Amino acid sequence: MADSAAQLKFRKYHGLGNDYIVVDARAFALPSPEEIRRICDRHRGPGSDGILWGPFPAPGADFGLRIFNPDGSEAEKSGNGLRIFSRFLYDEGLVGGAPFTILTPGGRVTSEVLDGGRRVRVEMGRVSFFSSDIPAAGPPREVLREPLEVGGEVVTICAASIGNPHCVVLCDAVSSELAHRLGPLIERHPLFPRRTNVQFMQVLGPDAIRIEIWERGAGYTLASGSSSSAAAAVAHRLGLCGNEVTVHMPGGTLDIR
Repeated sequence: MADSAAQLKFRKYHGLGNDYIVVDARAFALPSPEEIRRICDRHRGPGSDGILWGPFPAPGADFGLRIFNPDGSEAEKSGNGLRIFSRFLYDEGLVGGAPFTILTPGGRVTSEVLDGGRRVRVEMGRVSFFSSDIPAAGPPREVLREPLEVGGEVVTICAASIGNPHCVVLCDAVSSELAHRLGPLIERHPLFPRRTNVQFMQVLGPDAIRIEIWERGAGYTLASGSSSSAAAAVAHRLGLCGNEVTVHMPGGTLDIR
């Protein structure tokens, strides 16, 4: 690793086991893709599920943020990343208890640190199921309950965008084995020209779902805020759940509304 990267100071946080390294943009330049891969490597570096680089001035928002996956690619948005970055801003004394805005490549969100830093609430923005927004190949349409052939079997999927792409696989039961087996194949399926995050979703009841997650550029993940939001939105859109959903993940639970 270059000397500049070796001397990099950072903070590491996790949200339900989904961990990110925060690099303060006020003090350090943006790491290169190669440096990001080395930093995120759990054998040769500190290890993490991604890099958060900010804050920096952003038009129309209080703070700017860029988000990077362990493979060095850039993510448009991350729910847990935004929660972590919000707590970092709070720890730095840059925000208090009032709502503030963060601009990412996936759009502007409003965040609020609650209970003295013990909780963070993020408004993730508008959900779209239209193929052009995700994007998904094929004719213009809402991508809902479509068959997808992958790994020698056919699964039923929905797709959504909340500023980044998601493919929700409807399942009777979910497991980490299923996510590891089909996740990487769906992530790079030709249906998704920019690749996609993948959630395997089991409906537990009218107000609860369980998901296993395969993240674009990161792989198997214990928890994800944007994945939770996308899966909950799909469950609500299909009439399987109400508008307040508890999402159960291997790393813990999130309440989505």
